[in-house]
Amino acid sequence: MELKRLPYELTVCKLKEISDFDLNAGFYFIGKTDEELSLVCRTEDTPEETLERSDGWRGLRIQGVLDFSLIGILSKLSGILAENRIGIFAVSTYNTDYILVKEENFDRAAQVLSAAGYTVI
Repeated sequence: MELKRLPYELTVCKLKEISDFDLNAGFYFIGKTDEELSLVCRTEDTPEETLERSDGWRGLRIQGVLDFSLIGILSKLSGILAENRIGIFAVSTYNTDYILVKEENFDRAAQVLSAAGYTVI
């Protein structure tokens, strides 16, 4: 399985409303529940007004389209990283999954996943 490094820094934040965010930005995830509105975006695209924010994230994308019948992909990856004491923030799209790790752990995460047999590009 191939993992692609995303070439930009990411921010995870909590917003009061989404109107301050440019929905034409190149990369983002929005999650809304009855309790919160969360945004993951390129750091340079982060709205000025956030309720909380965590900068310094980097991402890995699982390459290709993952069929819904595939089981345990994210679990295996997160397990390998957990065994190496690397925390993650995971997001998913219809096609694939993304694993975010803090910048200071990014190179080590790529190394341990490579050592476990994944191709990291």
